[in-house]
Amino acid sequence: MDWPHTIVDREAWHQAAERLRSTEWSLLGLWGEPGVAHMAVMQAGQCALLSLACEENRFPSIGRLHAPAIRLERAMRDLYGLEAEGSPDARPWLRHESPYPFLPVEGESLHQIPVGPVHAGIIEPGHFRFTANGETIVRLEQRLGYVHKGIESLMAGASLEGAAKLACRVSGDSSVAFALAFAQAVESALGVEVPARAVWLRALAAELERLANHFGDIGAVCNDAAFALLHAHFGLLREHVLRAAGACFGHRLMMDGVIPGGLQRDLPADGERVLLELLALARKRFPELVEVYDDTASLKDRTVDAGILSPVLAQQFAAGGYVGRASGRKFDARRTPGYAPYDQLQFEIPVVQAGDVNARVWIRIQEVGQSLGILEQILRQLPSGPVCEPVARHAGEGLALVEGFRGDVLAWVRIGDDGRVERCHLRDPSWFQWPLLEAAIEGNIVADFPLCNKSFNCSYSGHDL
Repeated sequence: MDWPHTIVDREAWHQAAERLRSTEWSLLGLWGEPGVAHMAVMQAGQCALLSLACEENRFPSIGRLHAPAIRLERAMRDLYGLEAEGSPDARPWLRHESPYPFLPVEGESLHQIPVGPVHAGIIEPGHFRFTANGETIVRLEQRLGYVHKGIESLMAGASLEGAAKLACRVSGDSSVAFALAFAQAVESALGVEVPARAVWLRALAAELERLANHFGDIGAVCNDAAFALLHAHFGLLREHVLRAAGACFGHRLMMDGVIPGGLQRDLPADGERVLLELLALARKRFPELVEVYDDTASLKDRTVDAGILSPVLAQQFAAGGYVGRASGRKFDARRTPGYAPYDQLQFEIPVVQAGDVNARVWIRIQEVGQSLGILEQILRQLPSGPVCEPVARHAGEGLALVEGFRGDVLAWVRIGDDGRVERCHLRDPSWFQWPLLEAAIEGNIVADFPLCNKSFNCSYSGHDL
């Protein structure tokens, strides 16, 4: 994917912030390295990369005009000492060694409920500070960063093979998406042409990942609405997908399958049979479970009109995946800017306007149907041939945007003369979805937070890097 890379001055950087504020542009990513700030943007389906040299480690704040940039700027300061001039929020983001000043809330009859970072379930850590009036949530403020792993520092100086392993472990449920984004960025940097069979098998793996997560999420939302029966049945469907993935790609989460240049391994001899059996099972069982969901009034009582995200906020934050599409934003990186083999596949991008928990469930339901169709097309059209191309080692820079099950995943990489990674940045869609959960939960009761939270299902690990 060709992305124009422009070195800009402070005035052009400020003009970019104005275009983001007007929603003429969409923010795809904002990150730093010592002395330099980088920003990826999209305009009318075209992507671009802007870089600014930061004199005295300072740059004009994008967040001052465009709220989605605020947390990214806070992370840039903690990681690289880059100060965003005029930022509306100068608090630390990843540094947890000092007391954290939560935003003050004043008003009669208000009380606060702190939750986390340690939770009752076996889940990742995050702190949620609720301000409520009785049972009604007036404000939610999140504090994340507890699973910061130093991915960017570990990437610096790593071999392509080592960096690929790190990429697919940024967020385990998006292993394929992150590995694919990193691989495409490397291939763009080095001019690698991936064999056709590997291109199609990568898409197959990505759609399996989407299926597994959507099955799990739909069941989990039902469970948080006290309907454990559907949780069990959707969990069983997810298990069938994971077993098929393990049989076909050597790992249930398909880790280390996608590598720069193609794939680590081809499908086994019985791989197509395993996948066809999975598709037949899903085609039979999934509609039956959807009918139960749709016909259960007690479920709809919990999911309809709960956790509404407005289309205006979804557009402002360039929300990807089911979060954005459930609130009217028709964006899918498989189509825009697009990449192979999706340009040769027939599929729809489902969009609804309601923006509530039910809408986010229905987007997942419709995406499952689309993914089943995509998998059937891939198996019918799968070309023969090798699955990996040797990767020449030389200097280069590349950037890629791919569609994971949560939304668009961004990867930027710069490779040195020695063929090792100099710098790499990976951006999970959760960076732009976590803040929207804060907005969507306002006015809901405290007891509905787990339901709303699960309908977003943002990644802690992918966000915290």
